[in-house]
Amino acid sequence: MKESRHYGAMTLYDTLRYHDSLDRSSFHTPGHKCSGFFPEDLLQLDYTELPDTDALYEASGPILRSEKKLAHLFGAGRSLISAGGCSLAIQAMLRLASMQQGKILCARNAHRSAINACALLGLEPVWLYPDSSRGFTGRISPEDVRAAFEENENITACYITSPSYYGELCDIGSIAEICHENGAILLVDNAHGSHLAFMKENMHPMFLGADMTACSLHKTLPVLTGGAVLNLRDESLGSAGKAAMSLFGSTSPSYPIMCSIDLCADYLENGGAKEYARCEDTVSELKAAAVKKGIAMPEGKCDPLRLTLGTAAAGLSGDKQQSYFEDCGIDCEFCDGEKAVFIITPFNSERDISRLRSAIENMPVGNAAECQSFEPVRPEKAMTLREALLSPTKIVPVAASRGMIAADTACPCPPGVPVVMPGELIDSLAISEMQKRGMTEIIVVK
Repeated sequence: MKESRHYGAMTLYDTLRYHDSLDRSSFHTPGHKCSGFFPEDLLQLDYTELPDTDALYEASGPILRSEKKLAHLFGAGRSLISAGGCSLAIQAMLRLASMQQGKILCARNAHRSAINACALLGLEPVWLYPDSSRGFTGRISPEDVRAAFEENENITACYITSPSYYGELCDIGSIAEICHENGAILLVDNAHGSHLAFMKENMHPMFLGADMTACSLHKTLPVLTGGAVLNLRDESLGSAGKAAMSLFGSTSPSYPIMCSIDLCADYLENGGAKEYARCEDTVSELKAAAVKKGIAMPEGKCDPLRLTLGTAAAGLSGDKQQSYFEDCGIDCEFCDGEKAVFIITPFNSERDISRLRSAIENMPVGNAAECQSFEPVRPEKAMTLREALLSPTKIVPVAASRGMIAADTACPCPPGVPVVMPGELIDSLAISEMQKRGMTEIIVVK
C-alpha cells in the first residue's frame, strides 16, 4: 500500500491542499484528475431530497432521466445510480442474485464488499481460482467455469471480476454463454472498467453478454468519488434493484455525486466517448516504451487504458520504486515494490503523459527480478462465511495461526487472490503464503 504521510498537525483540508501544491501528475483515481471538469458551483448544490429534487430510491424525475441516459450509454435495460460507490452496486447485485435461491460461483479475487455481502445474505460461494502464476491477478477461464457447473448442482449465478486491478480481461462472451446454457446469470464486478464501453472496440461486459455489472464510474470517468452505477440487462428488475440498494445504502445520498454522474453522461453523449477512444493510442505508445525497456506487463487481452508495469523486471523494485515515480513528479495508483499501476484518462494533460513517458524511458536498470508468484491455496472450509464474520474474533500472529479459523479475508491491497477466506482453516501452506506476501497478523475466530 502507499505509505501514509501525516503533515504535522494539519487538518484534512490543509493536508489535501498541501498535496495539491506538490503538483504531481495524477495516475490514480478519480478519473477526472481534479482537472476542473465540474462547474464551480457544484458543491454549493449540496441539497437533499425535496419535492422538486427527486429521490434516489424512488426516482421519477431528473434522477430517473439520468439513469435512462446511463442505460443507453452502457447498453443496459436499466441502470441504477449509486452514490455509495461500487460497493453499494455490488451489494445490490448480490442481493438480486440471492433471490434465485441457489449457489453462486464466485471468483476468488472478489472485492471485500462482495465477500461481506455474501455473508450478510447467507450466500456460500463455490470458489473459482484465477491463474496468478505470473505475479498478476490472472483471469477466470471459461473452461473452469464450465467445469464448475458440471461439478456442482443448483448454480444459479456466477460472479467474476473483470477487468482485474492490473487490467486483465476475462473472456466475458464465452463465460456468459456457459452461464446461460446452464440457466444461470452472469454478474460482473466491472469496478475498474466503466470506460470499456467507449473504446474503439466496445469491451464493456454488458455489451458482451453479462446480465448485471457494477461499475465504479469515478475510477476512470469524470465523476466525483463515490459515484457508481448498477447496470441490469433485465429492465423489469429495476424496482427490485432499487429495493436492494435501499437495503444497504444511505438514506442521504450525495446530490453533488449524483449530479456529477449526470454531467458525465452528458459529456460522454456529446463527444467525450471519442476522447476516451483516442486515449487508447496514447496508452499503446506508453506500453510500447515499456516493452522496449524490458518491463513486464500482464499478458493476453487487457484494458486498453490501464498501464501495469512489472518494474522489478527492469531492476526497479523495493522501496526505491515509489520514490522513483514521485521524484519524476508522478503519483501512481499503486506500488507494491515490484509492480506499479497507472490509471490514464483523457483528463491527463500532455505534461502528465510526458512525465510518465520520460519515467519509463529513463527507468534505472539494475538487477532484474521476476514478479513474485503465489501458490494457489485451497483451504478446508470449517465454518460458513456468515458464521465466521459474525463470530467473536481475536488478532493473532500469522506464524501462530495454524489450525485456527480465519474470520477475515487475508489479502493484501489491491484486490488480489486471498490466501484464506472467513470460515476457512489455516494450514501450514496458508501461513507460508501469507508470510510471503508480507502479512504478519490475521483475524481469527475465538
